[in-house]
Parts: sequence; structure tokens; C-alpha cells
Amino acid sequence: MASPFTRLEEELTCAVCCDVFKDPVVLTCSHSFCRGCLQEWWTERPAQECPVCKKRTKKSSGKHPPPTNLVLKNLCEKYLEEKRQSEVAAAAAAAASSVAAASSEELDLCEAHGEKLRLFCRDDERLACLVCRDSDRHAGHKFSPVDEASGRFKETVRESLKPLREKLEVFDRAKAKCDRTGDHILLQAQSTETRIKAQFEAFRRFLKDEEWARISALRREEAAKSRTVAERVAELDRETASLADAIRAVEDQLRAEDHVTFLQSYRTTMERVQLTLQPCAEPQVVSGPLIDEARHLGNLAFSVWDKMKEMVSYTPVTLDPNTAYPEFILSDDLTGVRLDVLKTQQLPDNRERFDWSDVVLGSEGFSSGVHSWDVEVGDNASWSLGVLAESYRRKGDAGGESWLTKRGSTGFHAVHSSRSTGGDDDETVLAPRRKPRRVRVGLDWSGGTLSFSDPDAKTHLHTFRHAFSERLFPCVSILSHNMSLKMLPAKVCVTLENT
Repeated sequence: MASPFTRLEEELTCAVCCDVFKDPVVLTCSHSFCRGCLQEWWTERPAQECPVCKKRTKKSSGKHPPPTNLVLKNLCEKYLEEKRQSEVAAAAAAAASSVAAASSEELDLCEAHGEKLRLFCRDDERLACLVCRDSDRHAGHKFSPVDEASGRFKETVRESLKPLREKLEVFDRAKAKCDRTGDHILLQAQSTETRIKAQFEAFRRFLKDEEWARISALRREEAAKSRTVAERVAELDRETASLADAIRAVEDQLRAEDHVTFLQSYRTTMERVQLTLQPCAEPQVVSGPLIDEARHLGNLAFSVWDKMKEMVSYTPVTLDPNTAYPEFILSDDLTGVRLDVLKTQQLPDNRERFDWSDVVLGSEGFSSGVHSWDVEVGDNASWSLGVLAESYRRKGDAGGESWLTKRGSTGFHAVHSSRSTGGDDDETVLAPRRKPRRVRVGLDWSGGTLSFSDPDAKTHLHTFRHAFSERLFPCVSILSHNMSLKMLPAKVCVTLENT
């Protein structure tokens, strides 16, 4: 069988010495040769031409020798090193094979008698030769041929491999699950990054629009006040020109040399002067001529932030997609959930996810304090919402404590489940005056109450009283295909306080 290096070695062979390149140089015709081979070739010939294509190359000298082909040089050195390592490994393997063969031949012989091991002592569970069978040491023992004993023990070992193979399958399934989880992490990261960028793009667009609106207002004020000042300047120019004309007329009368004529016009000149002076009060400065910088810059960041409340919202409870049943479709902002039984998603079977019920939890649990959130149930005819204990079982069958308000085919009910302690469900029938479209959940963990109400009708639905001892997670569930629930945002307000 040809060496794996043979084909590559043909490509790395110098055409002059027929050996692997040593310090290869490249000519202008792109052919490469060993530096020493090329110099020897040119020494024997008057013209410096390529040994392969006979193309003349530029005159070279000691100052300008043919350039080294660095890529080819590195490739040849790497090839020679790998070939050397391969030859060393092959020699080592051959030596090991020889030693193993010799050892195998030695192992086939009885240590005590030097005879071929042909039997297996079933009492001692050891190999034996024909001499061993007749010895006192194995008196009364039962023997089997080596091939028969080997077949029996192989079957035993084969049976013992079954649980190992089953364990391997478990590990393979776990690895496949990890691989799917890794793929899902990448999808989550990409989707989350896209949504983050969309949110910040909306913020940037809002800030750009707000910047343009404020700069436009500034420019409008600048234009209006500049126009007012220009109009006042034009008015002052007209008044100044009128005064200048009156002064020149009077000065012309004063320069007259005919005294009779001056005296005749004296009364008229004084009347003109008095008429010009009569309305000449102090010129009024334009009222409020400067830009109102305080209006444009005062609390600028706060004003923009306060206006931004119109485009942002705060939802007390957001949903955790890592807990959602695979048939649940969550909205991009994680506040809405829809049941689609025709579209089961391929999601990782992580510890947090429910696999037995159409349930999704809030992203944050509560173990103290007072909390409140609203859920829009709309016309959904089958839903439940409330809280689950952190220890509630999420795999297999239901188990654990929960406090829920439900609507189904039999009406409205409030249900406290305590299956973790073996207890029965404590169910109360509710009779609201009207079907609520919104349900408000109020949790006072420290006070031990969980209440449900209709904020539109301002009516109370039910209150659970319990001494809570572990963290509680908001939860919602839908049983109607293509119906949805939504966690509603809270009202955001800004309160100013003097410090």
C-alpha cells in the first residue's frame, strides 16, 4: 500500500535533484527549485534560464538573488517533520506488535508445566493444561474445553453489558438534551438581542424627534425675535431720517445771509422744530428681545424623561418563557401569552418548564412585602390565574400548593390546592355580578392574604388567607385554543419632593 506521504511528496519535489525542496526559490516564470540546485544548473550553462520551461530569467547577482519561496519552504519543513513522526510512530507500533505477539505466545503456555492451555477449571475458574487436569491440585475438579468456557463467559459478559448500554443511552439522551439546550440558548440570545436593539432604536428615534422638535422651537423663537428687532431697527431708521431732514432744513435757514428772508421764515421754522420735538420721547427698547434660554434648557433632561413616559410602560409581572408549556406563545415583551395547540414548539426540557399543564409563571417570585398586578382575561372562556409555591412540581403529575381563581364551563371558582401534603382541593364557587374582563391580584405575603377583584366593576371576588412560608410565583393558564391573556402595565407617575 502506498504511503500517505507519496502523493504529497511528488508535489514537493525539486525537478533538478528529484528530492524534497531545500531552501526553495521562485523564478519569474513561477517555477521553484532548490537554491543550490539552481545555482549549480546555471553554473554549467551560459544563460540563466528555467530548467523546466527554459524561459530566461532576469540577470541575478549576489545582491539580487532569486527570492525565497517562504510558503513552499514552510510547507516542506512541516511535511518532513510529519513524515519523520509518522515513521517513528510506525516503528513503535511494529515493535509493540512484535512484543504483544511474543507475550501472547507466552500467555498460551502453562506456567507450571509449559504445556498448551487447553482446559478451564470450573472449580478454580482458572486455565489449565492436560497435565494440570491429572495433578493432585485439581483432583475431583470439573473441566471444560477453553472454547466452551470462553463462549459461556462471553455470554455472561454480554449480559452484563446490557445495563452499561442502557446507561450509555441515558448519557446519550442527556447529551442530546444539552445539545438542544445549547442550540436554544443561541436562538434565545439572537432573539433577545434583536428585541433589545428594537427597543433602543425606538428610544433613539424618540430622542431624535424630541431633539428636532426642541431645536425647531428654538429656531422659530430666534426667527420671531430677530424679526421683531429688525422691525424696530427699521422704525428707528425712519424716525432718525425724519429728524435728520428737519435738522438740515433748520440749518439751511440759519445759513441764509438775507436777514429779511430769515426773519420772515423764523416763525415757520420754529413751528416745524416744535412739531418735530413734540412726540420725540426716549426711544423704547423692544420688550423681551432675547432668547428665553431657561425655557429651552431648564430641566431639559427631566422634561424629556417625563415626556418619555408616554412611550414606555412598567408591568409589575412579566412572564418567564423558560417555564412556559410548549404550546404557549409569548409576546415579544413577555407580557402576553396565547395557547396554540396546533403549534407545539421544540423547547428544551429544562427543570423550570412545566410539561404536564398549560402553565407559565412570572419571572419573579415574592417572599415578602405587598404586590399587585392586573391580568386582562377578555372574552376567554377558560382560564386560571393566581400564585404557585416555589416547590410546586413541574414534571410528571401536579403536586404542591397553589391559590387560583378559575373560569371554566361550570363557572367561576377559587381553588386552594395542597396536594403536596396529601390534602384535597379547597374549592369555593364564585358568583360575580358580571364576567370580569380584568382581574386584579393582590398579594400581601407578610399579612397572609391573596385577594382577587374586578377593577372595572370595583367588586371583590375572593380572598385567600394563609400563613405563607415559601416564595410564591404569579402564574396564568389558558385552556382555550387561540385565546390569550395579558399582564397589564401599571400607571407610571412622577412625584417631585423637596429635600
